[in-house]
Amino acid sequence: MSEHPDCALIRRGYEAFGQGDMEKLSTMMTADVIQHMPGSGPLSGHHKGREAVFDLYRRLGEETNGTFNVHLDKLLADGRGHVMSFHTARADRGDRGIEIHEGIFFTIVAGKISDLDVCTEDIEESDSFWA
Repeated sequence: MSEHPDCALIRRGYEAFGQGDMEKLSTMMTADVIQHMPGSGPLSGHHKGREAVFDLYRRLGEETNGTFNVHLDKLLADGRGHVMSFHTARADRGDRGIEIHEGIFFTIVAGKISDLDVCTEDIEESDSFWA
C-alpha cells in the first residue's frame, strides 16, 4: 500500500522541519500560509504568511535553546486536501522540560500547505511551559 500524496507531502515537511531546512519547507507552503497555535502563551495565536510562520519556528528554537523537536507518530488523509498528523513534541526551557502529544490539521491547496491548525493534549501544561 503506497502512501497518499498529501501524507507524503506532510511527512517531507516534518523531515525538513526536523533538519531545520526552511528553504525546503518554504517550497511546500503557500505564500499566505497560516499556522494557528492553541492556548494563551506568547507563541499562541494566528501566524499569517510564510515569514510569520518561519518566525514562529525560529522562536521555538530560540526559546528552547534548540531542544524543541517533534517525533511524527501517524498521518491520516481524507483524500480531499486534509491531513491530520499526530506527534510527540519535546523541549527544554530553563529548568523545565515538556513532552506532550500534539496534532496538526493541515489543509493542502494545489499540492502546498495552506493552513496548519495545531492541537495539544493539555493546553494548560503547554501554556505553563511557554509562559
